[in-house]
Amino acid sequence: MRNKLRKAGATLLIVIALMLLVDWLSPFRPQISYATQILDNKGNVIHAFLNQSDKWRLYADAADITPVLQKTLVYKEDRYFYLHPGVNPLAVVRAVAGNVISGKRSSGASTITMQVVRLIEPRPRTYGSKLVEVWRALQLEMHFTKKEILQMYLNLVPYGGNIEGIKAASLLYFGKPPQLLSLAEITALTIVPNRPSGLRPGTRNDELAAARNTWLKRFAEDGLFDQATIESAMNEPLKVRRLSAPAFAPHLAQRMKPESAGPAVIRTFIDMRLQMQVEEQVSAYINRLKNIGIHNAAVLVVNNESMKVEAYVGSASFANPFDGGQVDGIRSVRSPGSTLKPLLYASAFDKGTLTPKSVINDVPGSYNGYEPENFDGRFNGPVTAEFALANSLNIPAVKTLKDVSTPALIAQLRKAGFKTIEKQAGNLGLSMILGGCGVTLEELTRLFAGFANQGIVHQLRYSHSLEKDQGTPVISKEAAFMITQILSQVTRPDLPSNFGNTYHLPRIAWKTGTSYGKRDAWSIGYNKRYTVGVWVGNFSGTGVPELSGANTATPLLFSIFNVLDYNSPKGWYRSPANLALRKVCPVSGDVPSEFCEHPVLDQYITGVSKNERCAHLRPVFTDIPEKISYCTYCLPESAFRKTLYPQLVPELIAFYEAQGIPYRKIPPHNPACERVFDSGAPLIVSPNDGSEYYLDSQNAQQLELACQPANDAQEIFWYVNDQLAGRTPPGKGLFVTPPQGRVKISCSDDKGRNADIHITVRRN
Repeated sequence: MRNKLRKAGATLLIVIALMLLVDWLSPFRPQISYATQILDNKGNVIHAFLNQSDKWRLYADAADITPVLQKTLVYKEDRYFYLHPGVNPLAVVRAVAGNVISGKRSSGASTITMQVVRLIEPRPRTYGSKLVEVWRALQLEMHFTKKEILQMYLNLVPYGGNIEGIKAASLLYFGKPPQLLSLAEITALTIVPNRPSGLRPGTRNDELAAARNTWLKRFAEDGLFDQATIESAMNEPLKVRRLSAPAFAPHLAQRMKPESAGPAVIRTFIDMRLQMQVEEQVSAYINRLKNIGIHNAAVLVVNNESMKVEAYVGSASFANPFDGGQVDGIRSVRSPGSTLKPLLYASAFDKGTLTPKSVINDVPGSYNGYEPENFDGRFNGPVTAEFALANSLNIPAVKTLKDVSTPALIAQLRKAGFKTIEKQAGNLGLSMILGGCGVTLEELTRLFAGFANQGIVHQLRYSHSLEKDQGTPVISKEAAFMITQILSQVTRPDLPSNFGNTYHLPRIAWKTGTSYGKRDAWSIGYNKRYTVGVWVGNFSGTGVPELSGANTATPLLFSIFNVLDYNSPKGWYRSPANLALRKVCPVSGDVPSEFCEHPVLDQYITGVSKNERCAHLRPVFTDIPEKISYCTYCLPESAFRKTLYPQLVPELIAFYEAQGIPYRKIPPHNPACERVFDSGAPLIVSPNDGSEYYLDSQNAQQLELACQPANDAQEIFWYVNDQLAGRTPPGKGLFVTPPQGRVKISCSDDKGRNADIHITVRRN
């Protein structure tokens, strides 16, 4: 007896060894091509794509296979599925006997495992093929669990046409996921694979309902379900038709779809309720603007705490081919207008050169030939930094950028992840702060979410495959807070007129922008919970006179916030510990001197912000009637007085003179004094230092020489290559015909103060 057992054991070991050897020599590792499906934050399919074979084969995971589905399928297809090793010997014997007796193949004895093999590797229906299927079934059972094999079957089973798998069938026939299928619907779907053409749902519903009820009666006879459940299922009408595949959030879906074979299931953070609301708002809003030539908009909604993208609308209508509906406005490179100004001022705050109450002169100026203008074409004279930002003034922004430096701002933008600007870095100048560069709505929204997150910029999270990163500190939390306070002011020109006195104004910080030629309107806003980016315009680049960030993009921004997070329960931002208050002079924004009146409160960063004493006034010695001024060199022994006069820079004096604005002028210096001054030299504004000028030699073309002198200068002397070219009163230009080649231009005032520049003159 022992010898027989030993021989049986040895034989079994040999058989197992042979099976393992054959399995190693001829492995069976199924490679199944699934259609890509995009899920929302609740796991629902919001978009699906055909697989590489143009089939709707959607991957169903364990959560999609309910106990009722599993019970029904196993009972109908393979009652001994959990007992056999992939092949049911009793069924094989029964099938062979039946085929021999009948003289034809009437039964195949296929288990669920064998059907999976046939679905993965289709073969002709022969006995040889059956043997291969048997072996492959045994291999499957060696490498996969019963649960995994059942899942493969439900993912591969055909349901007519190009629909394969229970999930695709459930969505495309019943419009819902498998978890929500009723017993009647499950039974109908389990019998379709036996006759996918004859019982195709939507075309042969009556035949399918009759076959369904036949199987439900069998379930009742065998006690698979209670009688009440069966009767309810049999009375349930079979309402089924072929539906379109889910195609929501199309721009995001196209973005997330892998270019080659990739993950079958991509889980996003899209909130479909919010997505649908934003899509409806964008569509309705653009429909109202089409009569003035504005045809598109894009919106991005980001959760600031998690950096999850909860709504993604790339255009007003993906299905509109005439207005470029399939263009993704969130990733399109456009001119940013004034939307980068908050980062610039925040950088100046961190550098310590500015605080919100620092004064900047909003007056005409030239920067190597670049002469910026404000949006409204006006000049405001001295303004505070917070006023300049809240009112989006261009000239103060250019001056601030000149101080911060273009390379420094580009470095900040690189840290914030602006890819196009990184490519353009070598060609960018001062105009970049007014829109002379390229950005995307995605980049701007991420930047403003950084303001909401205390100056730390994080990557946006579109799917579960990306965890929240540590972020990159771009500005300090103190600068971020000051920017937020400025951008949340409502007394500003970019507040839409219809929101001026309304309770529908959400509490947010926001910044608008309008690109040159009125091609792009921007409005980016945030509170503690969300950041919303809005772009409005035409993908064709066509400008529209009525287009502006304030009146075109901001109403849509406010409307979205009113739906999204009106009066957020998260509250508002608190001032960082290192941000303090101090009194400053309202004229200069500096720490008050003894002559400063009516000081105001200003925020400053401790240990960072400049701490200079105000010097907007300076003492001047004059005669008693204040007709002549004296320097210490020519000060008489008596009959003089010491008076405070405004210490104005030349550009502000020139502005006052040009606009006819009265100001206190320092009286002319004592004409008998022979002292030469060494500070306050005139500022040459024309021509531009280092520039090349092409003059028409046939028309005797001339150049204008102009400067901004100190306010105590009475006469200006011009020199060309150290030769006197003429003299003018302050504020008046001189026209000259310069020689060809490199030319030296010199400007001196009657105090001996001098400035030099060099230009190159060429003649046609």
